[in-house]
Amino acid sequence: MPQNHKDVATSFTNYLRRASKVQCPLEGCNEEFPSIDDRISAHLRSCHRDLLEHKSISTLTQEIKNGNNDAVRRPEQPSPSQDPGVRQPDTPEPLIEGNSSIRGRPKSVSPLRRSRARPGQVVNNDPDFIRSTQAGKLWDPDSGASASSPRPPNHPSSRPLRNLPPARRTDPVDDDAESTKLIKQPETRPISQEQLIAEVKGIYAGLVMVESKCIEVDNAQSSQNETQLNNEQWQALIALHRTLLHEHHDFFLASQHPSASQALRRLASKYAMPARMWRHGIHSFLELLRHRLPHSLEHMLTFIYLAYSMMALLYETVPAFEDTWIECLGDLGRYRMAIEDDDIRDREVWTSVSRHWYSKASDKAPTTGRLYHHLAILARPNPLQQLYYYTKSLCVPIPFSSARESIMTLFDPILDPNGTLNSRLIPIDVFFVKAHGILFSNKFSEEFGSTVESFRSMLGNHIGRTTRKWMESGYHIGISNCCALLCYGQDDSAILKAIRPQHGDDTAEPSMDIGKASPEYKPNRTEEGALKLFEGTCDVVLRRLGDPNTLPYLHVVMVFIYHLSHYSGAMLLIERTFPWKLVSLQLNALLLSYREHHRIEDEQFPRQEKEPAPRPLPEDFAMKGLVWVDKYFPLDWFSNDKIDDDEKYFEVASMTDHRKERILWLGCRIAKSGRWLTYDETSHQFGVVPDYEKDIDSAGEDAEMVGSSEATEPASRTSTFDSATTVGNVSEKDQDMMDIDESLLYKPIIRQ
Repeated sequence: MPQNHKDVATSFTNYLRRASKVQCPLEGCNEEFPSIDDRISAHLRSCHRDLLEHKSISTLTQEIKNGNNDAVRRPEQPSPSQDPGVRQPDTPEPLIEGNSSIRGRPKSVSPLRRSRARPGQVVNNDPDFIRSTQAGKLWDPDSGASASSPRPPNHPSSRPLRNLPPARRTDPVDDDAESTKLIKQPETRPISQEQLIAEVKGIYAGLVMVESKCIEVDNAQSSQNETQLNNEQWQALIALHRTLLHEHHDFFLASQHPSASQALRRLASKYAMPARMWRHGIHSFLELLRHRLPHSLEHMLTFIYLAYSMMALLYETVPAFEDTWIECLGDLGRYRMAIEDDDIRDREVWTSVSRHWYSKASDKAPTTGRLYHHLAILARPNPLQQLYYYTKSLCVPIPFSSARESIMTLFDPILDPNGTLNSRLIPIDVFFVKAHGILFSNKFSEEFGSTVESFRSMLGNHIGRTTRKWMESGYHIGISNCCALLCYGQDDSAILKAIRPQHGDDTAEPSMDIGKASPEYKPNRTEEGALKLFEGTCDVVLRRLGDPNTLPYLHVVMVFIYHLSHYSGAMLLIERTFPWKLVSLQLNALLLSYREHHRIEDEQFPRQEKEPAPRPLPEDFAMKGLVWVDKYFPLDWFSNDKIDDDEKYFEVASMTDHRKERILWLGCRIAKSGRWLTYDETSHQFGVVPDYEKDIDSAGEDAEMVGSSEATEPASRTSTFDSATTVGNVSEKDQDMMDIDESLLYKPIIRQ
């Protein structure tokens, strides 16, 4: 039966996919056999030896495998009017015979496996058969043959060139070609270094012109504080500074282009472009707007949103200065928070936004004190948290000296006898902050003793009443007391002189040794008062044996003592007053529920075995960056970037056991020197050297409520940021973190 072009293609495809056997193409022989050379050769030798007289057996085998049936046919006898071997050009053979079955094979109901088409005439007026010699050509091992010019079976070129299996059709599909055609990538024009340099120079020239105009206008307006500008003038100034920001943005994109050379990339740092952008493009204009408040409020809000969006864009597109953009975003959030007076919720939102950026920046630069100073401003009205951040900003390797002025905004209202702030704060927080204020400012020194005693007398009951909420307060108090022992970062601090590396050597023992240099060394007034506050706090907290809420405080103290134990000169100042006996009792109480003694006796830092990545404790993040923790934490301890900012200070139940193990490990490390604590590896008990042995009369009497208080505490996840710091009904105005007038003291720092 006649078949069109698509039927032939379908039959051929089905044959390639399903045929696993071949059938002898000769008439009268329907034997099927596997398409294997040996089986085909054996069939030819046994049944068709006459064919071997005309062709070699290897040729016939390959032609049968390749489906070249015409080449395998026996030569036909020529007619009387036709010379043997001469083809008559006027009588071509038909392309497809009219018989419904393929020649040499009976009719089958199965789909056609392969076309047996022979060279012949093309059916007239049939579009499926009128085509070029290339399009729609059936596969044939004779690559040079075509449907329009067939060769006789015995032509030399009809022999297969290679022993290849049948291939799939490669005919183009006319209908689907356009829909499946791949679209080329848009053409890009690469930029040369010369073009990029010229572009950067052009941008910089325009930037300098706009920058000069901004400086001129800002200076002129700053000297005329009495002059009020109208809306059109403010809008013109905003447009001018917006143009400068856009010029900076273009400069950063061009100079940090992927094709830019290293010299071109260094231009932004060489010419302090991030600092200039902040100083002249944002900060100076924000200060101008702030001094014209409240008339400029709407325009200040507009410019803050504009600058914030530009900084966020640079944060995403120019990662080379990521640290600068993060801090700028924090400063802009702090400006936005400071001018919000109407809606306390908006103020809290922008406080959280600013805190997020400063926390992110401090994670990247934990030794930079300026960032903790900014966080202290945002910590209002929590006095303990403010004190912690202020003191930390002064006791990191890169202290922020301006914090010495800012911290007085915390101390002055509390030290003022006629102040009203004290009535709104918890009394115990007032006494603790007042004690530090007296030490820091040397004011009202005569009240220091009574203030410390008042704090001590209230501390035990306060811990029992607040229970788990005191865990955060505990490490804030501990860190603040340790910073007080360092004289709040003053250069004349004996401990700081002892623990700071000398001559740039971070590993060698410092040469300054108080014991050898001055056996009769006497602490100064600040050191003496700090020792008294430190000893009094430890005496109350460490007597609460078995209270897990005091463990964060004990952990901070043990880390501080562990660092000082590497420096004999530093330990000489506190070893006589430190309550070693109470510490040994606390350690032995922790050992009652601990069995893996080999972990605390090992020199290696005890890590969580079941945690795939490090999971620092909340107080670990609080101590990060301080000058006295560099020998404690492993280098990768804070490498887990999957911990969100909100999760860092969450206390979970599983942390208690790990905190106990860390404290015991620190005790073993301190006891290894044998100068203060002792540890018996056989009985697994801590003790003290004879010089510090003394009787503890009422140790643990404050712990009577521990069992009942812990029984009421939920074991679920608890945030340690929810400690109460105010009492009574406080108005929204009193809860404001920073008033407009106070913000003069807290200008964002210009980056260098």
